[in-house]
Amino acid sequence: MSDFDLDLQAVEEHIDEEESSGSGFEGAIVLDILDGSKPPETWIESIEAGNVLVLNVDGNVNELAAGFARDVKEAGGSLIHFRGFLIVSPPGIEVDSSRL
Repeated sequence: MSDFDLDLQAVEEHIDEEESSGSGFEGAIVLDILDGSKPPETWIESIEAGNVLVLNVDGNVNELAAGFARDVKEAGGSLIHFRGFLIVSPPGIEVDSSRL
């Protein structure tokens, strides 16, 4: 038999620390339509609350996102336009587009 020693108590403590540190995703994934009918503050407030937005773009994405895109980027969030959708994530939530 080998001298392999697994300290399960230490593993459980580590998991408990991660859960209490708030390092996980705590928002929601919000599905909506970006068509200019909502003010830019709507999207900024949702991102500030920790939500990820998946917005179906109905029109010119550059024009429709102009009112909030800079604020999101300056705050550390990201925006990705993919197949008619704009995915907007808050700081700390990375959108991996490496497979595109």
